[in-house]
Parts: sequence; structure tokens; C-alpha cells
Amino acid sequence: MTVAQDDNVGTAPVREGYGFDIDALDLWMRTNVDGYAGPLHVEQFKGGQSNPTYKLVTPDRSYVLRRKPPGQLLKGAHAIEREAKVLTGLARAGFPVAHVYGLCTEDAVIGTWFYVMEMVEGRIFWDATFPDVPRSERALYFDAMNATIAALHNVDYQAVGLGDYGRPGNYFERQIARWSRQYLEDEAAGRDPNMDLLVDWLPANIPAGDETSIVHGDFRCDNMIFHPSEPRVLAVLDWELSTLGHPGADFAYHAMMYRMPPHIVAGLANADLAALGIPDEQDYLAAYCRRRGLGAMPGYDFYIAFNFFRLAAIFHGIKGRVIRGTAASAQARERVAVLPELAALAWTQAKRCV
Repeated sequence: MTVAQDDNVGTAPVREGYGFDIDALDLWMRTNVDGYAGPLHVEQFKGGQSNPTYKLVTPDRSYVLRRKPPGQLLKGAHAIEREAKVLTGLARAGFPVAHVYGLCTEDAVIGTWFYVMEMVEGRIFWDATFPDVPRSERALYFDAMNATIAALHNVDYQAVGLGDYGRPGNYFERQIARWSRQYLEDEAAGRDPNMDLLVDWLPANIPAGDETSIVHGDFRCDNMIFHPSEPRVLAVLDWELSTLGHPGADFAYHAMMYRMPPHIVAGLANADLAALGIPDEQDYLAAYCRRRGLGAMPGYDFYIAFNFFRLAAIFHGIKGRVIRGTAASAQARERVAVLPELAALAWTQAKRCV
């Protein structure tokens, strides 16, 4: 299954079941967003599997609204107030994020909690080979991504007001338990034999060593807005899975693109990297380690296996939302068709660690 780029790019009329009272939002914007002036027109972004995202268009400027989806939600999921918090904190550090104008924690306005942020104009690349970039420049785009994730992990999270954004330490134990629990408790989505193996294998094979930083949790090329013409990241998007965690795990999720088939998510598996002008996985890992002042990353293969499992658990959750009728994306049903393949890849990565 291939999700076409056109299916994810741009906006469309608000989908059935995801509309809300525009007049109520307009009143909230007038009260809470400096410089706002209507009239207000609302469109829905095509991409995104979890929190519905909307483009708010006014005569002077556009904004982006992210909200919790309507319907029954799993406990702790879709915490858009955390997204607003981390964006505000990282902005203080000069990290490239969109400016947050306001957060609403009242269901009465549009039916669910939401926040409004700046609309950053630029380019999003849905294909990890960066086909629209000249070969001679591709390495610069990869270096920009590498520098951005290293900068994130170098942020002093205490100094920017994010000391309470998560629990430092024991990241893998907690994350494996969380995603295993969500996988096992979502009975509507069913079970997968490879996921069952990983639920047992992962907690018994966590490498030694621990470190804490802000982690994004979904750091991929298609969650970044690049400058319209330069190899520079203007804003990192989609902070729903961010927390305080292990930076090696966060980097490995990003570098998982090297082992990811492109029909699942943006990946480089089986691509001719030299012909494309893209650095290979080991060089990319080495560049990150240099930026972080690390000699090496001995747990890297485990981190990759964990991240394939976690992504499979996320897809499993999307499958459950499809069955319950609360999936935010029109392509969600097609996307979860690759869940068995993704779970098998996760177990293959685990076996590399033995």
C-alpha cells in the first residue's frame, strides 16, 4: 500500500464528523489571539493520523489549529496541551518551532481542547529521498535534519521550563510498558504474533546506560518545514509524542528511515544512497554523535528495534480508531493495512541484536 503524496499535502473541506462552530471559534480568537481579525474560513489539512489539524484563513494571515479528535479516546492520548507546552518552551531556546498563540482547555468552544499556532510557510518532503532537491544538495538537507535533532537533544530542558514535561530515567522500561499496554488493551484491533514476541523480548534486552533530553518522538522529514529554497529547517511539527526521554531512542527513530520501506512511511530501504547523494546510515549516526559529543552509540540496534515496535503499536492504535470510527485521516484505513509487515520488520530488527 502506497499513500500518495497528494493524499497528504494541502487542505480540503472539513471532513464529515470533524466540523465545529466557526462563530464560537471566531469569538475565542478575538479574545485570545493578539492581532486577530476575521472573517474566518476553516479548511482541514489532509495529512495527520491522530490529532485533526485545520488551516484558519483570515484576510491578513493564516493560522493552524490542532485539536483532540471527537469521540471516545484512550486515556492519556491526544494531549494537545502538552504539544502547546513543549512548543512554547522550545521557542525560548531558539529551536525552530511554530509560535503558539493560545491554548483552549474548554470543550464548550469547539467540542474538544485545541491550540492555535503560527502558519509557517515552506516545503515539506514526504519522500525521504528528497526527489525534488538536486543531487548535489541532498546531503545538505540531511545535514540540516541531523543538526536539528542534535540541537533538540542539547536543549537544557530545565532552563526552558520543561523540567516537569516527563519523568527522567528508565525511559525504555516505561515506554515499552506503555506501548505494550496500549497494544494489549486495544482488543478491537486484534493481536499480531510478532508484536506478542516483542512484548516479551524488549523489556528483557534493554541496554545499560541512561540519558535524558527532550525527545520529539516522531522526528521524520515529513514532520519538518524546510525553507522554500535553502537546506534549512524552519519548524519541526507534530509534537504529540514528545516527552523527556532517551535521546538515543529519539535519534534511532529518525534514523530508522534507513531501514524503512518507503511504502510504510518515508523510508530509504533498498535505495541507492550513493547515487542519490545521501549519506549512509553509519555516516549519519557518526555526524549526530559528533554534534552531541558522543564517542559512539552502543545500544543503537536495540533502539532501532524498539522504535519499529513502537511505530507498529501506533499503527495498531490507528487500526483500533478506524474500527471505532474515530480515525482522523481519510487514509487511515489504507495505512493500517501494512501493520503485519511493520510488526514483522520490528521482530527482524530485534533478532539483529542477538
